[in-house]
Amino acid sequence: MFPNEEEFNAQFAEAIDGVIETMAETPEIEPVRFFNMVCVLENLQFFAPVLYSAIKPKEQ
Repeated sequence: MFPNEEEFNAQFAEAIDGVIETMAETPEIEPVRFFNMVCVLENLQFFAPVLYSAIKPKEQ
């Protein structure tokens, strides 16, 4: 079953947080690139409703 919008937003935020956490634990990533990528990922969370509406199945 496809999640509702609130569940999708929560799962999306959790996934982004997981990526950020993994990047933070990786010593090969340069700090400047890390912070730039975190900004991009955090801003991507604002587009979660747009992404949800784009991928949700059409109601019949």
